[in-house]
Amino acid sequence: MKLHQDIPSGFNKFTGYGDGYVMVNGERFAFSLIVMPESPVMAWGVEDFSLLAPGHFSMLLDASPEIVLLGTGQSQRFPHPKLYRSLIDGGIGVEVMNKDAACRTYNILMGEGRLVAAAIIL
Repeated sequence: MKLHQDIPSGFNKFTGYGDGYVMVNGERFAFSLIVMPESPVMAWGVEDFSLLAPGHFSMLLDASPEIVLLGTGQSQRFPHPKLYRSLIDGGIGVEVMNKDAACRTYNILMGEGRLVAAAIIL
């Protein structure tokens, strides 16, 4: 599916997604990644939901987003809160949803000027 929305140029936005991939600014990615509005897209070393560890979330603390959207792949799966406790303790909200919903929600929040991070598991 392709996504289109009025978002200021120069900001990272999801422009599409499908089985096993997402597109950011027209570039296709087939690995787990972290996307923020004004930061380079970063590979996120999470090969599978079952391999999530606290360190995967603590790396987001330095960026200090208001909210992290965790896209858990094709289906919504909830990690144990102890895995993302560092974000909660840092005052960062966490929302869990499937990959497609996380891409759509990211674009909406980013378009509103919110400092959002999408952590997407592929």
